[in-house]
Amino acid sequence: MNNINFNWALIQSFLAALEHGSLMGAARATGVSQPTLGRHIAELESQLNLVLFERTGRGLQATPHALELAEAAQAMQDGAARFSRLAAGSGQTLRGRVRLSVSQIVASFLLPPILVRMRQALPEVVVDLVVSNSVSNLLLREADLALRMVRPEQGSLVAQHIGQVPLLVCASQSYLQRNGTPMLPPELLAHDLITGDHNTEIEDGFAALGFPVNNLRHGLRTDDLNAQWAAVQAGLGVGFMHSYLLRATPSVLPILPMITLPVLPIWLTVHRELRTSALMRAVFDFLAAEVPLALQNKHG
Repeated sequence: MNNINFNWALIQSFLAALEHGSLMGAARATGVSQPTLGRHIAELESQLNLVLFERTGRGLQATPHALELAEAAQAMQDGAARFSRLAAGSGQTLRGRVRLSVSQIVASFLLPPILVRMRQALPEVVVDLVVSNSVSNLLLREADLALRMVRPEQGSLVAQHIGQVPLLVCASQSYLQRNGTPMLPPELLAHDLITGDHNTEIEDGFAALGFPVNNLRHGLRTDDLNAQWAAVQAGLGVGFMHSYLLRATPSVLPILPMITLPVLPIWLTVHRELRTSALMRAVFDFLAAEVPLALQNKHG
């Protein structure tokens, strides 16, 4: 690559295409459009004068040249990510931008009042909110902090368990008026259910209780929790929702309190190198204190 005016974005796109095997998968993972990724791959191939991918009906097939370059490209990305983490961690000011990764349902309902209080307590901090149900990669600085329902396994990440979210069986008053209120768990078999699509945790729960899963009636199946919650509010069926959602929505009622649903943990995670940053530490500590209060409805 002598005398090449090198564009770092080309390496990022190359690695994404290599990992996911298609422009569609790479675009979904990176947030970069498919046409842009395609241009990046074509430009990198032109600069290197190498064919990196064979275009097939099933996506992209890496050539031996691509596989040969993969390790060096990954090392470049790891080095750039470490450089970014160290640079962010070196600051000792409470002014700046912080990328926070949360799920859709947390971003829409739990987090906004917390961000109002953070704005008052840390007025010079700007939050860049990464809203995704996939786990953002803190190691590569896709986010600085993350609120997640799973504990990260990487040793270079610092995770603190800051709360838990009970799940409740619930339905809107309008649905219950039309269809009656189930009083015992087996009666759910006669009701329309709002559940996941690829996520089959609800069906697995019914199976564990000995209910015939094939006989379940579905009002809606979707893995989007915002869509599930909207469907429950609209009266489409019985849902299994985060408890804090019901507090502000009197038209949705908890039912069947004898059913014990899983309690979801909430983990606040940061890369350990960022804990040396006064800015990151301040935001981490604020969220660690405020999220449990919000879950317990201590702010009213």
